[in-house]
Amino acid sequence: MSNNYENEKAEARVSIVVLTCNRRARVLGLLHRLKSLSGDWPVIVVDNGSTDGTAAAVAAAFPSVLLIRAKRNLGAAARNIGAAYVHTPYIAFCDDHMQWEADALKRGVCLLDADADIAVLSSCIRNGVDTNFDEERDTPRNLKFQGFLAGACIVRTRAFCEVGGYWPPLFNGGEEVLMALDLAERGWRIVYAGNVIARSFSPCYGEADARNRLLLRNTIWVAWMRLPRQAAWRVTVRQFRRAYERGCLWRTALGVVAGLPLALSRRQVVSSAVQQTDLMPEF
Repeated sequence: MSNNYENEKAEARVSIVVLTCNRRARVLGLLHRLKSLSGDWPVIVVDNGSTDGTAAAVAAAFPSVLLIRAKRNLGAAARNIGAAYVHTPYIAFCDDHMQWEADALKRGVCLLDADADIAVLSSCIRNGVDTNFDEERDTPRNLKFQGFLAGACIVRTRAFCEVGGYWPPLFNGGEEVLMALDLAERGWRIVYAGNVIARSFSPCYGEADARNRLLLRNTIWVAWMRLPRQAAWRVTVRQFRRAYERGCLWRTALGVVAGLPLALSRRQVVSSAVQQTDLMPEF
C-alpha cells in the first residue's frame, strides 16, 4: 500500500479544528505549518470573538479553510461549534499555540481505528523548539483525567457529541475533567500515545490571576456535579485553601456561589465503578 493512499485514507477520517481568539499572527503561522503537513487535511478555524482582525486575515490568506466566526468569546465551548461542522469520524483539536507533528494524525487515526472504545487520544506534548525525540511505544495507555489537554487531542466525533461537548459555563480552565468523567461513565476510554506528537509554542492565557480563579471555581463546580457529597466537600475545602494562599479567596468564592445552583441542577454522581478506578481526577 502506498504512502499516498494511506494519507488519503487518514485525511478522510479526521478534521483539524483550530480555536483562536485575538492571536492573528499566531494562528496564521499555525495554518501555514498545518498546510505544510503531508496531505490535504480538512481544517476548520473557529474565531472566538476576535477583535484584532483575525477572521478577515484568515479568510484572505486561507480561502480553502472553513472559517467560523463566533460573535463573542465562548471559551472552550467554541470547540463545540467547530465539531458541529465536522463530517469525519475523528476531530484533531489544535489551539493556536499548538502544532501537530508530521505523521501524528495518521498514527492517531490508526490507533482509533484499531480500538472502537477509545473516545480521546491524548497526544505527547513537546516544546515547539525541542528537536530531540525518542520513539515511544505505539500501544495506547489509560490516562489519568488531568493529563487530557483539550487543545491538543484527537477525539472520536460520536463520543464528543454524545456527552454534549464542553459545558459552556466552565468557559476556560479544567473543562476536560467534566468531559472525561462523563465519557468514562458511558464506558469510553481515554488513552495516551507517546508517538502522537503535538508541539507547544508558549500559550498566551492572558491574566494569570483570572485563569487561576477559573480553575479553582471550575474544580469545585465539577466536584459538586459529579462526586458524592463528602468528596465534593473535601474538594471545596481544598480549593478554597488554595484560593486563600493565592490571595483570591473572596473573588473565587463569589464565582463559585454565583454558578453553583446551575451546576447542582446538572448533578449526576458518577458510578462507583468510575469512582473506584485510578482514572478519577486528582482534584
